[in-house]
Amino acid sequence: MNLLVEKPEIETTAELGAWLHQFAAELYPICRSITGDGIRQTLAAIQSRIRLEIFEVPSGTEVFDWTVPKEWNIRDAYIKDADGRKVVDFRNSSLHVMSYSSPVHAILPLESIRPHLHTIPEHPDWIPYRTSYYQEDWGFCLAHSQLLTLADGDYEVCIDSSLEDGHLTYGECYLPGRSSEEVLISCHACHPSLANDNLSGLTVATALAKSLAGQDLRYSYRFLFIPGTIGAITWLAQNREQAAKTRHGLVLTCIGDGGGFHYKKSRRGNAEIDRAVACALRDCGEHFEILDFSPYGYDERQYCSPGFNLPVGCLMRSVWGTFPEYHTSADNLEFIQPVSLANSLRVCTAVVNILEKNERYLNQNPCCEPQLGKRNLYQSTGGEPIGQQIHARLWTLNLSDGEHSLLDIAERSGLPFETIAGAAEVLSQSGLLAPLP
Repeated sequence: MNLLVEKPEIETTAELGAWLHQFAAELYPICRSITGDGIRQTLAAIQSRIRLEIFEVPSGTEVFDWTVPKEWNIRDAYIKDADGRKVVDFRNSSLHVMSYSSPVHAILPLESIRPHLHTIPEHPDWIPYRTSYYQEDWGFCLAHSQLLTLADGDYEVCIDSSLEDGHLTYGECYLPGRSSEEVLISCHACHPSLANDNLSGLTVATALAKSLAGQDLRYSYRFLFIPGTIGAITWLAQNREQAAKTRHGLVLTCIGDGGGFHYKKSRRGNAEIDRAVACALRDCGEHFEILDFSPYGYDERQYCSPGFNLPVGCLMRSVWGTFPEYHTSADNLEFIQPVSLANSLRVCTAVVNILEKNERYLNQNPCCEPQLGKRNLYQSTGGEPIGQQIHARLWTLNLSDGEHSLLDIAERSGLPFETIAGAAEVLSQSGLLAPLP
């Protein structure tokens, strides 16, 4: 697969990582939420890079046991002291306001404001990320060290927001392939100023879609850029027939930090996507861990709900909730690393390669081992240890009985999938293998 995502000269891991990080930096200041102009602005930036169709679902729409909420937008927010000095200012960080805060403008004593102030005492210089999507409330988030400086007295509290009927907005990039069966790539686009838990998945998914566009693809690919939880639920409720075409699926999140890879398996536990990701991670050269499915996390839990049970797993580096920067201002542009973003994209591309090339072949000379030497497929000097390529050819010939796929062979042999796929191609060209229809 071609990893060149913007210009032909983008070739190295450093250049690729710089492109991804720059895109994250462009999106970082936007105040996103599960609805509103922030997510529209984010989708417009993605749309400038890939073909993206935008969908708007009205507030009040019933989606299974949920209802699409009112649309939230915010223009400004602050807390001013008695001298008119802004001690908390939304314009300095979109995290300063609890997402979905209802409008408020009042003069209140500090003791009345305190229940609406959120901090992280164990990390006194970090601002937390807090939300109140489905219960009307208002609040501010600030560093605990800043809270300690606030003197008793009256403060002007202002949240200039609106909460009214509107729409839930999401984006969809569809790349048709030879088959109507689909690979679903999903990421959430609703978090404000959180680089790893939001922007890493958005940037890598955008680059992956860009690299696949225009290629001759076996599967069709559907990329979803959606608000977390309610977005996946809404898409599934309105696309049940489309969802049934999902053959493989992947949720991308938290893939820009310096941690090793973690893959959470689908509810099925041994779907082809689970095995493909495990194989790609085995071959990538980085530390990784495979996690069993659990009904908590990101949108994989919606796709894997029992009414759908789609083969969708979740690819991460550091697992959500396990790194201290999670849902805080410390999850910033310095926390994500260009090389980690680039290598995450390469792993995603490797997964796609496996899904695209994982076919079954039939050995055309199954009675004993064919003579590879006369076909220039074996080393010319006997007695020397054989190399990886010849090992791959022997494994591929032996297990190409119509029942084993190339992924089966890669798993059993322990050889890289690309090496096995290369052996299959060479053996097919020599007439020793034939692909099964």
